[in-house]
Amino acid sequence: MSVIKQADLIDSVANALQYISYYHPADYLRALGAAYEKETSPAARDAIAQILTNSRMCAEGKRPICQDTGIVVVFLKVGMNVRWEATLSLQDMVNEGVRRAYLHPDNTLRASIVSDPAGRRANTRDNTPAVVHVELVPGDTVEVSLAAKGGGSENKSKFVMLNPSDSLVDWVLKTVPTMGAGWCPPGMLGIGIGGTAEKAMLMAKESLMEPIDLHELKARGPANRIEELRLELHEKVNALGIGAQGLGGLTTVLDVKIMDYPTHAASLPVAMIPNCAATRHAHFTLDGSGAAIIEPPALSDWPDVTWAPSAEARKVNLDTVTAADVTTWKPGETLLLSGKLLTGRDAAHKRIADLFAKGESLPEGVDFNGRFIYYVGPVDPVRDEVVGPAGPTTATRMDKFTRMMLEKTGLLGMVGKAERGPAAIEAIRDHRSVYLMAVGGAAYLVSKAIKSSRVVAFADLGMEAIYEFDVENMPVTVAVDAQGTSVHQSGPAEWKAKIAGIPVVVA
Repeated sequence: MSVIKQADLIDSVANALQYISYYHPADYLRALGAAYEKETSPAARDAIAQILTNSRMCAEGKRPICQDTGIVVVFLKVGMNVRWEATLSLQDMVNEGVRRAYLHPDNTLRASIVSDPAGRRANTRDNTPAVVHVELVPGDTVEVSLAAKGGGSENKSKFVMLNPSDSLVDWVLKTVPTMGAGWCPPGMLGIGIGGTAEKAMLMAKESLMEPIDLHELKARGPANRIEELRLELHEKVNALGIGAQGLGGLTTVLDVKIMDYPTHAASLPVAMIPNCAATRHAHFTLDGSGAAIIEPPALSDWPDVTWAPSAEARKVNLDTVTAADVTTWKPGETLLLSGKLLTGRDAAHKRIADLFAKGESLPEGVDFNGRFIYYVGPVDPVRDEVVGPAGPTTATRMDKFTRMMLEKTGLLGMVGKAERGPAAIEAIRDHRSVYLMAVGGAAYLVSKAIKSSRVVAFADLGMEAIYEFDVENMPVTVAVDAQGTSVHQSGPAEWKAKIAGIPVVVA
């Protein structure tokens, strides 16, 4: 019989969450490095280079890979012979570990969790509570698998109740393009098949805890139907041409993970959950001998890739740029932004909309006229930082506010992650505006371009407040130009045709 101490579980959870905030799993690094080597799409190759460079910087600086440090999900397999030396419940012990990890003074992580989700949505300020799943199993140890799941990828989760005769492959290939690029590919797809609705979703999530081993599966060949399905989906999803950050390319998924469970004869539940470029999970076992120790990786595990801006990149002064200048920018063009940049995301946009609905003006000090807004919720700074990791958030969540912002504030353009939807593109075209894309999964790299930061409005919103950044050579791509051309539509279409061997007709 093992005696598991409360402090050991708390410390182990806290240490593991700190660890995964700045260390990518070695299997992910190997797979992404291999994808970089074979990628022939310049835009996708540049995006992967940014992600790999960011990853090494985070490992060296011990700062988060992504500004979205996730919602904590924990799978506990508790041996039935275990005895606890504890006064807290399992949930409370995990929550205390989360609290300590996210408030760590040397590497503060972003608190993203809000309570009263259908009401006030008040930030809990310490990223608690975690989502905890417990299974009692034979034995005298406690096995822990945990992840910090970003909202951008979690929001793309899909579920369907297929008929038993329906094609699961067809559903996946139809559904993945609808997910856009907000889940920050290249990553993994986790698929759960069977059971009931909630069982399928749980299996999809748990499958993402497994290591990337698609290359090994290819080498040895499939041993069962699930492995055959993994290989088929990996090939066919990549043939869609979505590519890194949705810009078009050879690699959309590095692996496809599948778990299944017996189901009712009338049912075929299927869940699909993507994992983003900030793949974060850890595994440890408590046996009563103390807190778990996770050995750090060697820096030699990182591919020898260092991103640098293209010599052809256009430098833009945000303090002097004009509406006429914006109309000359071309789809897919790389820009390096310098000057003052305002921020704002979901909560700030909602408050602005409410102010306008009441006939009120923007808060004092907030002036979007002729300026750009960056969709971001940064991590708090530590030590000598002016801001913590500050990568872009998914831009489509702001689509419903885009026309309002362009019409009523004089906003010139926007910076965010992934594609824009039809309504936003129409508003951008109508106002001769522009949407610029920064790479999701390169948050620490982006933060190094931010030379000063101050809150200018809505300070009570924490990371969702409106900040003013002073940036220097911040790398972005013209994703929707003033004519409404979207590289997230043209890029994947071009690469899907190339992969299929179909001649590409350039308009």
